[in-house]
Amino acid sequence: MNAFPRVEEALESACGIEFTAAVARIEHRGTLVFERAYGITRYDAMAKPVYCDTRFDLASLTKLFVATLALRLVADGTFVLDEPLWRILPEWKNGERAAVTMRMLLAHNSGMNSGADYRTILDENVERFALRSELLARPGERVIYSDLGFIVLGVAIERATGVSLSALAHRTFGGSLGFRPRFSERAAMPATEEDAWRGRVAGFVHDEKAYLMGGVAGHAGLFGTAADVAAMTESYLGPQRYEGRLPLQLVREATQEQAADPVLRRGLGWALKTSNDNSCGRWMDPSSFGHTGFVGTCVWADPVRDLQGVLLTNAVYFGRDATPSPGPGLRVRFYEAMVEDLRL
Repeated sequence: MNAFPRVEEALESACGIEFTAAVARIEHRGTLVFERAYGITRYDAMAKPVYCDTRFDLASLTKLFVATLALRLVADGTFVLDEPLWRILPEWKNGERAAVTMRMLLAHNSGMNSGADYRTILDENVERFALRSELLARPGERVIYSDLGFIVLGVAIERATGVSLSALAHRTFGGSLGFRPRFSERAAMPATEEDAWRGRVAGFVHDEKAYLMGGVAGHAGLFGTAADVAAMTESYLGPQRYEGRLPLQLVREATQEQAADPVLRRGLGWALKTSNDNSCGRWMDPSSFGHTGFVGTCVWADPVRDLQGVLLTNAVYFGRDATPSPGPGLRVRFYEAMVEDLRL
């Protein structure tokens, strides 16, 4: 008997229409209760089947892993959440950026611009561009979801530790998670968008700014499996089961409101459920936390139900302007079906 009929129906009906490839994983009370792969990596002669251990471009889910690296460095005393970052980033010692702290970067209320059109920065050093960008608001004033802020966060982590972001991610999270997949690995990875600049993007990062940075950045660039995402999420959802990964106080701060916003409140790295219009849908508890990625990736966790769902897809395969199916989006349908199937 299928224990997740609504989840299965939502994903099977979307396969080939809203994505070519997907892996869904659900964990309840720290135990895997559902995992299934759907579709193929692309729609041409290079197509491969998708498996549960297929690695996807995680897009902005990268921010959650980089935020976790930063919080670990707070825990060991390398960083102080509320200390101005100019001590590590001397470029920020003078002017409006002198007040920016790590907490602000993690909560997206540093005032930094959200990003930049890649066509305007093709000849730029993207890290230097991010460090020099003017603020759009006073530090702490309001939420502006910012790729540039997490690019700067990645720079700060590398400077403070003397270790590359790529090496730190591999050392900290292990498994199959990593930046810049080897050439031999790319054929098994779901392709994303086709663009006029790079052609069909497959096995290298979709995000243009991360691509210009060589595939390693604080805001995007990681490739990994649904299990990789779930393991990282579990360290926040069930910290008592993973004592020692992050102090409980930091877990609480990361998953509780640090910056108010009418559309999507912010914790530290995590987005927090703010309304039933969020991608987690209607049924997850108001205390739920999660994140989405532009290519079609997402994770949401409900601490009251001790429940999390990871959905990795290549939804931009059909183009970022593809006409969506009528009604709620796939993410909403998936998360509402998850709670309904579990009858929680």
